[in-house]
Formats: sequence, structure tokens, C-alpha cells
Amino acid sequence: MAEKGNLKRLTRVDVVAVLAVCALVSLIVLPVFSGSRERSIRMVCKANLSQIGKAMLIYTGDYEGAFPRAGGPSTVWGQTANWMAPDRYAAFGLSRADAAGGMATITASLYLLVRHLELPPRVFLCRGDAGAKEFTLSEHSYVPPAFELTDAWDFGPSVSSMHCSYAYHIPYDPCALTINRDPNFAVAADRNPWIISPAAAPGDFSLFRPDIPPWDGSTEHARAGNAIAHQRDGQNVLFLDGRVSFETRSYYGVEEDNIYTVSMGSWGEPLGIAPVPQPYLRAAGPQDSLLVHDPDTMGGRAPPSGRR
Repeated sequence: MAEKGNLKRLTRVDVVAVLAVCALVSLIVLPVFSGSRERSIRMVCKANLSQIGKAMLIYTGDYEGAFPRAGGPSTVWGQTANWMAPDRYAAFGLSRADAAGGMATITASLYLLVRHLELPPRVFLCRGDAGAKEFTLSEHSYVPPAFELTDAWDFGPSVSSMHCSYAYHIPYDPCALTINRDPNFAVAADRNPWIISPAAAPGDFSLFRPDIPPWDGSTEHARAGNAIAHQRDGQNVLFLDGRVSFETRSYYGVEEDNIYTVSMGSWGEPLGIAPVPQPYLRAAGPQDSLLVHDPDTMGGRAPPSGRR
């Protein structure tokens, strides 16, 4: 019996030892696994953004060099009137005489790639974008008979930020994007960190400062301006020439322009001011890239626009 008791005590010691070894291995392996998973997420997001970019270039060829822009010539940023409307006049509240007026979401402009080029809605998702989900017609209680994805005008009946993980250069602007801009101009990227999203509240703009002269912020100051979807390590950016790259700083536009902020001058700059979602939001000029996504409510819960 004594021998049996000794064996039981030995077994418990062995179990404790095995658990300790497992814990140690986890401490070593999990960061590696986590890093590998994050790289995988980045690559998938990059591939999706690349598909969007290719579709956009096809679209510009069909629309005289213009990038997707929902509504009419004077449409402003706001709620899409009717995503199941029979025509664009009813969809965006346009005048039937001259297509003037109206409102449309950012996603409505991107949805034109689904409507006209049959790009699958899943392509507009990034796995790192918590709270986002694929748009399907089946999630809605009433859809007209024979209604298809290509009949819709937007990703659903409300501000549809949960169905699209990417920010897009503000299309409702006198300086609307065309293929004739600088090839290094940023067209789209992961969500803007200064606008509320399904994943998080807006970032604190006072914590952001570029780590280049004359601001000379720290690495952490600079990382505060990066996308939330990739743990503030950076963002996938689609450029006008169709390439997509993962950039570790948000001021990677033309002449170090910040792709997520409104410039203080018409030329673009690394710092800028955090955008407040509202109907008449505009880029500062043709060199100022301003990538935005739809919030849950227009004009609400925006970050302070203070500078540091």
C-alpha cells in the first residue's frame, strides 16, 4: 500500500510538472501564433482591398475616369433614402428634373461595385474589423420578390457601417476622385480611427502626433493614428495606381499627407484635423486624401479636433 501511495504522489508531481511545461510553452508559442494570425488577417484584408481596387479601375473605364459616387452631382454625405428603390432618384432623394440634391452613405458609393460589377459583399470585410459582418438579403424581413443583390443601392436600410470594413476617399466633394490624380493618391484603406465603428469608439486625437519633424512624436504617438482593425500597427492602403500596401503610418499619402485627417492647407499634411462626419465634409483640396467610413449616426460622437 505504501508503494501505491508513493505512485499517487509521484503522479501528482508529474501532472504539476507537465502543466508548468505547458504553461511555459504557451508563453513562447502563443505570441508567435498570434503574430502569424495577425499577418494572415492583414493579407486577407489586403487581398480584399486589392479586389476592390481592380473593380474600381474597371468602373473608371466605364464612367469616363470617375470613381464610384452614389447619387447625383450635388448629393451630400448622409442616409441613403431607400436602398430597395426602383431607381437612383428614389434611392437617394434626387430631383427627377436634374438629379440635384439628395443624400447617400459612403457605403452606397462602394456598393456601386456590387451593383454594376457584381463584386461579392464579403470582399468588403476585414476579419480584423470586429463587429462587421457580410451583407445578405436574408437578414431583412421583407425583400420584394425576385429582388437580388445587384438590385440594391446600399448595404441595407440604415447607416450600414457593419457591412463594410473600409474607408473611402470622401466622394461627395467638388474635388471628387478621378483617375487623373497622382498615382500615389490614397483611395481607400482600413477604417478611419477617428470615426466611431462597430469595433470601437473614436480614438483620442490628442494622443496622436507624427514621429517626424517638426512634431517629433514617439512611436506610440504615431501609432495612435493607425487603424484599429490591425491593433494600431498600421493599415492596408489602396492607391490610385491599383497597388495595395500595409503602411505603418497614416501619413503615407502624397507629400506625407495623412489619409485619415482633414488638412489645414490645400496641399495635405501629416497631422491635420480629425474629421467630423457631416453632410458637407470636404477634403481641403485636390492633394488632401480624406478616407472616411459611415458612423452609426451622422454628426454624432465624433472625436475632438484639437491639435497637439
